[in-house]
Amino acid sequence: MSSEALLISKWVLTLLVMVGICPLAASCFQFLLVGLHRFNDHYEYVSPFLPRTAIVVPAWNEESVIETTIDRLMSMEYPPESLRVYVVDDASTDSTPDRVKAKERRYPGSVFHVRRQKGGEGKAHTLNFGLRKILAESWAEAILIIDADVIFEADALRKMARHLADPRIGSVTAYIKEGTRPGNFMTRFIGFEYITAQAASRRAQNVMGTLFCLAGGAQLHSRESLEAIGGEIDTSSLAEDTFTTFNTQLAGRSVYFEGNATVWAEEPCDILGLWKQRLRWARGNVQLTLRFKHLWFRRSVHPGLGSWTFGFIWFSIFLMPILMIGATAGLTGLFFVDFPLSWKLFKMFWIVHAITYLFVTLMSFAIDPHTAKHTWVQGFLFPGVISTLIIIYSCFPALFEVHLAGTLTNASLLPGRAAVRGLILFMYLWLTLSMVLAWLNKLIEKTWAGRATPLFSYIVGYGPLLCAVTVASYVYELRGAEMKWDKTEKTGKADVR
Repeated sequence: MSSEALLISKWVLTLLVMVGICPLAASCFQFLLVGLHRFNDHYEYVSPFLPRTAIVVPAWNEESVIETTIDRLMSMEYPPESLRVYVVDDASTDSTPDRVKAKERRYPGSVFHVRRQKGGEGKAHTLNFGLRKILAESWAEAILIIDADVIFEADALRKMARHLADPRIGSVTAYIKEGTRPGNFMTRFIGFEYITAQAASRRAQNVMGTLFCLAGGAQLHSRESLEAIGGEIDTSSLAEDTFTTFNTQLAGRSVYFEGNATVWAEEPCDILGLWKQRLRWARGNVQLTLRFKHLWFRRSVHPGLGSWTFGFIWFSIFLMPILMIGATAGLTGLFFVDFPLSWKLFKMFWIVHAITYLFVTLMSFAIDPHTAKHTWVQGFLFPGVISTLIIIYSCFPALFEVHLAGTLTNASLLPGRAAVRGLILFMYLWLTLSMVLAWLNKLIEKTWAGRATPLFSYIVGYGPLLCAVTVASYVYELRGAEMKWDKTEKTGKADVR
């Protein structure tokens, strides 16, 4: 290789490593914005506002949760005469219809059973069936779209509705918290994740004035806003909630995250359940990214959605697995081309990772200390045991090199040069290898080796699992796989902590 070609290769490989820092930078940036939320929290524009609200509950075989959901909704701190619950029964084959009809008799004029004779087309079609009925009448001033299993805290709707007093606000979403009781290692990982992905990120988006996504299980729309986007939900993708969020903002209204309105939901308790749920979400994001390709980085189309800041955060998350694979390729290539440079970049990358990890984790504990109290182990081990050890090593190399070398020398086990280089190469490859192992962990969950899944999840990390799901979403979309709505199984375990 000529000296010029070698120099170019070094620059390209270095660039791959540097670009791999983008997701870390985006995460830090969002958490920094959270500190400014008090200066842009919209509360100066709110006032007591209790519009007549129609609650749309899509339901398919929800016999284990639907009665509790209806009772909780009817017991909220909201004027009974201003509240109606429409359970849109998507041709359920269990006892859901009978249970809803029983509640219809208990709450006459407030609970309605809306039956679809032909179901199985997905959540968006089910919602639209109910929305057409609601919007055909003049009663509803606002529409709340929820999931069949969520539990609203008594004051949640009231806190959300007050923002609609400002006509500039078209939609409001709440803070969905993991509420499975009893939980396990997976639900606690999800609980901690929701602090970062909702309580923190959506507050940051409030500051930016542009929201990524209304939570599918708790989205309140003014009637005018919903009618402005056609009075229905997008049915062409698996991310109907994100499409609604984008369309609402493109139609000229704002969306807002009300972090003080809490809604509890039952979440998957195993990797397969999480994989099914998140694959649907991730594929929806792929579809949305392609559908709105005319929007990205074009403020002329929309000042918020088309801003460079919004695009940087969106694509740093959306392309995270690709960026991680690129960083791995950069470090591995430099390992053979210019090892000293690769070692400097490796330590730099993981030191930035350490700063981000510590900052995000501690901020998450401050944002929602109640949840953090129950998920602190999962919070600190979110990237996995191996990644955590690499982080510590990058910041305190002497802690490992001096003491470990001394211990191995005393035991006559001091590794040779080849072993050391092999360990270094393993650390370079770990960003990508962790995603592969997370995927393998999913494959073995239902086999004889499945008992090791929880332990392996801690070792590999929850973050790499989410990245593996994203990679799978790329593959499924490229293959043109069927857009099947894989409903997450619910057993009625959700409760308010």
